[in-house]
Amino acid sequence: MMSALLGLALLCVVLGDTSAMVQVRVSDGVLEGELEHNEYGGSYFSFKGIPYAQPPLGDLRFKAPQPPEPWDGVRSAKEFGPGCFQYDLFVDKGHVSGSEDCLYLNVYRPNVTHENPLPVMVWIHGGGLVSGAGDDYEYGPKFLVRQDVILVTLNYRLEVLGFLCLDTEDVPGNAGMKDQVAALRWVNKNIASFGGDPDNITIFGESAGGVSVTYHLMSPMSKGLFRRAIAQSGVSVSYWAQSYKPRERGFALARKLGFYSDDVKEVYEFLKQQPLENLIKVKVPITYSEKVRTNNEVFFSVVEEKQFGNNERFFYGDMIDAVSNGIHEGVDIMTGYTADEGIMSVAVFGDYKESLEQAKHFPQFFVSYPMSLTLSTNDQLELGNRLKEYYFKEQIQIPDHWENLKDFYSMDVFVFPTMRWIKLSARSKKNKIYLYKFTCHTELNRASELMGVGHLVGDKPMVAHSDDLTYLFSAREEPILDMNSEEFKQVEVVTKLWTNFAKYGNPTPDDSFGVVWTPYTLENQDYLDIGNELKTGQAPDDEEIKFWENLLTEFGQELY
Repeated sequence: MMSALLGLALLCVVLGDTSAMVQVRVSDGVLEGELEHNEYGGSYFSFKGIPYAQPPLGDLRFKAPQPPEPWDGVRSAKEFGPGCFQYDLFVDKGHVSGSEDCLYLNVYRPNVTHENPLPVMVWIHGGGLVSGAGDDYEYGPKFLVRQDVILVTLNYRLEVLGFLCLDTEDVPGNAGMKDQVAALRWVNKNIASFGGDPDNITIFGESAGGVSVTYHLMSPMSKGLFRRAIAQSGVSVSYWAQSYKPRERGFALARKLGFYSDDVKEVYEFLKQQPLENLIKVKVPITYSEKVRTNNEVFFSVVEEKQFGNNERFFYGDMIDAVSNGIHEGVDIMTGYTADEGIMSVAVFGDYKESLEQAKHFPQFFVSYPMSLTLSTNDQLELGNRLKEYYFKEQIQIPDHWENLKDFYSMDVFVFPTMRWIKLSARSKKNKIYLYKFTCHTELNRASELMGVGHLVGDKPMVAHSDDLTYLFSAREEPILDMNSEEFKQVEVVTKLWTNFAKYGNPTPDDSFGVVWTPYTLENQDYLDIGNELKTGQAPDDEEIKFWENLLTEFGQELY
């Protein structure tokens, strides 16, 4: 037993009939985790519910996270900490859960002997910045730890509690992103105690987690905390990833809760003292356009922070310049999207039949929110009609053309922002960047069904938003896969690509896949099609991307 535990800074091992309790000393005290069986081979050590910051309660509400308090004795790390207070945006829609005391992370290490420290992968969950958690309900470790990496998952504050901004020293914004920074600092400080390599950390995330990853790539607070980054189906230039007039929104929130004041300190004190349930599932439009789009807007997101004294700022400056010139030099990057991202939008953005009715009668339906703020009504009508013609060449029928709506949402919300981001970031040539399109389809592709639109998809081989996650993580309530099945074969391929990148900065370092994934350049635009078979290609979805580039440039949007 002991030979298999080398690489951890162990204090002791207590053997039971079927398991072992393991104690590890970190900077704040001693943690007791456990050895868990992996149905896919071997075993792994798990340490759950580790505090990486103080509970953000009372006067700490809305503020940057503070270092955790040390503890005496041995702290049990066998149960997950509560998720951050939230409502479910995707599956059990509207269900409220979680706690304000939620800043915990989890560490999983394979039970293997290694001469050298293991690479570390830190997962940042998605959920539109309003839902999600780092526990094993969705993000279990059993697939990834088979590839000899340490996996860390974490919680961070969401919605109002994580992203309220009043443009003051008390509430400068981005608390949820600073939570993630605090977790990364904890990992850098402590991961060696688990046998991990603090000099080889990869951050990765999907959707809002992908947005987070791309912000960390250019945040001064995150510089030097990781070596590689994977952004899946989410980037910082997505319109929902940048908050619009956050101070005004904070005042609008107070008014919605019945408090009217022009004094920002009074507004802050009022919101700080609100019952937790008043700060969840809040829709606070501040423009008429937002009022009629409340089903498909993220109201609290990342802000450009103002400077107050010596406060650390998570993000500031011009977004285009930041992506073009401000990404941390030398960090390897992987990014991409799924083939049918827009299915999620059909599911989440209200009744799709209602959306089709709006698209049928109002061309402005097709105009993204930022452009609705800057374009004249005449230009919005013209732009909307051009997009409507492209995606619905004939009159829109209901429900026959939900796939046209899905294709529009795919490009508007996910694909075009991703391609825009990679073209901006590739300009400086300071980073090696890998681009993929995820087209793999097996029985694991269940996102459409879980989001309530499986009846639309039927037997069609769709690859929806988040369908890539089931090839990376073992979900708690999912059945164990047959290791001879097609599903498990694809799990092995995807986890190997991701962990090869984490280990070597190259997803295909040898000829074992039969393909060579070449880094993306503006000249060649190489990418990998991650399907049931791996295929290389150039310039994915090029015709549609060029249509959007030409059209948005014509209507005055600065893209590059």
